[in-house]
Amino acid sequence: MDDDRRREQGMKVRREVLGDAHVDRAEARRNDFNGDFQDFITRYAWGEVWSRPGLPRHTRSLVTLALMVALNRGDEFRMHVRAALNNGVTRDEIRELLLHTALYAGLPAANTAYHLAEEVFRQLAHADDREP
Repeated sequence: MDDDRRREQGMKVRREVLGDAHVDRAEARRNDFNGDFQDFITRYAWGEVWSRPGLPRHTRSLVTLALMVALNRGDEFRMHVRAALNNGVTRDEIRELLLHTALYAGLPAANTAYHLAEEVFRQLAHADDREP
């Protein structure tokens, strides 16, 4: 796959997983400094890795959440909680994943992730309340 096709595929998957609003905000912030990085993410993270057929998106989301907990990446964790829900991961599965990460990644990391996940759930519930 050439870079143009990889970029196109990456943007499609990125929008499906993260949602149009998130991608539109990221693209609106694109500039001379971060443009190459945004292109890199789109082509390789989304157009190459997330597009591979070897794991379903549901599984990729669970793996990504566990890694974000283990690496203590709060902003990315919140973003991927939303993505996981878009990919069919349930709140119950996220709860189980967080309990599992407490065992292997540590209690402080999992504790923080529980708080962050609950924050995302509240934001989504509040957004749903505002929709007609």
